[in-house]
Amino acid sequence: MDFGLDNVHVLITGASGGIGLSTTRLFLKVGARVTAHYNTKSAPLDPLIQEFGADRIRALQANLTQEGAVQQLFASASADPFGPVQVVIINHAYYEPRDVPLAQMSLAQWESTFSTNVTSSFLVAREYLRGLEKASEAQKEKAAIVLIGSTAGKFGEAGHADYAATKSAMMYGMCLSLKNEIVKIAPRGRVNVVAPGWVKTPMAEEALKNPNIIYRALATTPLKKVAIPEDVANQIVILSSSTVSGHVSGHILMVEGGMEGRLLNTRENLGL
Repeated sequence: MDFGLDNVHVLITGASGGIGLSTTRLFLKVGARVTAHYNTKSAPLDPLIQEFGADRIRALQANLTQEGAVQQLFASASADPFGPVQVVIINHAYYEPRDVPLAQMSLAQWESTFSTNVTSSFLVAREYLRGLEKASEAQKEKAAIVLIGSTAGKFGEAGHADYAATKSAMMYGMCLSLKNEIVKIAPRGRVNVVAPGWVKTPMAEEALKNPNIIYRALATTPLKKVAIPEDVANQIVILSSSTVSGHVSGHILMVEGGMEGRLLNTRENLGL
């Protein structure tokens, strides 16, 4: 299938691991030029750079919580031969691995999660739109933002209210506002969300060794399996394509195997 992404410039945040790395690989396979953002580790991107070459992929570091760093990221990304960023995938996020009930959560944790997940996403989206204003009409035809949400943003997640609240903000308030604003800059521009549940990424590997976590993750999931990064990457590329998804905007695509909600009580909890 032709996704219409040949030489389209895609910037992916958090591109060096898990979903971001799989998404980077898939965009390259369908012909896009990719700016792969990373924060601390670039080594996972090296094989892709060797395979596809510097004229197809560049890896750039930035702390996305810093306004100046985001501005520099887009300035460097837009340099020749790539040109303006036409599609942005806002994928980076922080998830505190410890369960911390809201009543015990520190203000520092709450503010840090919002800074890392929401404020940084605002900075990325804003800089993308400012760059898009300078793009040609032909470049604007491919304009799209894909935000990466989470089942936590839809169902909540006990012990992780900070993360769940950030994902809800992106999935609803940010997406549904941006879809109405991007068209003032690029008339065919679109904004959508891909929202996965548990995914077999290196970050989740240790937790998914626990059968109790697997049980709770799949108890309300008809497909009875945990996603792999490619399951999510496929949907990101589909929603990014103006050829395939040119009339889809403001949509939240759940990639969670049909999950119906969180398992709150086991038989033991209920004394049954």
